[in-house]
Amino acid sequence: MLDAKNLNVSYGRIQVIRDFSFHVGSEAVGLFGPNGAGKTTLINSVIGLVKPSSGSVTFQGQSLLPFETHRIVRMGIAVVPQDGELFPIMTVLENLKIGAAYIKEARERIPERLEFVFKIFPILKERVYQFAGTLSGGQQRMLAVARALMSIPRLLILDEPSVGLQPSLVSELFEKLSIIKTEGVSILLSEQNVRQGLKVIDRGYVIENGTLAIESNADDLMHNEHVKKSYLGL
Repeated sequence: MLDAKNLNVSYGRIQVIRDFSFHVGSEAVGLFGPNGAGKTTLINSVIGLVKPSSGSVTFQGQSLLPFETHRIVRMGIAVVPQDGELFPIMTVLENLKIGAAYIKEARERIPERLEFVFKIFPILKERVYQFAGTLSGGQQRMLAVARALMSIPRLLILDEPSVGLQPSLVSELFEKLSIIKTEGVSILLSEQNVRQGLKVIDRGYVIENGTLAIESNADDLMHNEHVKKSYLGL
């Protein structure tokens, strides 16, 4: 589905990503690493916010590099940025409808998509006419994910969804991601919380200083000595 090969990305003279390759099929894939490792830069390279100096990014066999972000989204990729970027003085319902507004197929299926996201996030149905800015932090994060799902994506990309959430809300959010994975949506999860992320993903990549450190399935990553020591505190 998504293939990134030999990506090199720089900001001016500073090279942030070095010869990095990864793949996402019909699965959930994790991208793990510390702050500043290059996770967000990789995501931005996929969605057209940053252009690699070399390498390739293809989605369903088509190169993404010539396209701007809005065109990439219409091809079936939805992104939940780290800060969520909700419209705080609009209701939950209005925020959700915006998620479908610029995709023709999604716009024509808004009632069906609302039913889909309310099944996954029933708390949003209870808060449907509440202003987004008055929701709790966990509810706002769930709304951001639900809004992305309104566009009927083939691939859902999440950038550090657990940041700023208390542990109980992190667990709840990741349980929702496990449900989404069963609904035919592929997931690319960028996350510092490796312990929670490994419960959701099928495979993962560990990025350190812009380069690939480890690539393996979730079970092997959980038992990898470097991962246990550096990211799981074991």
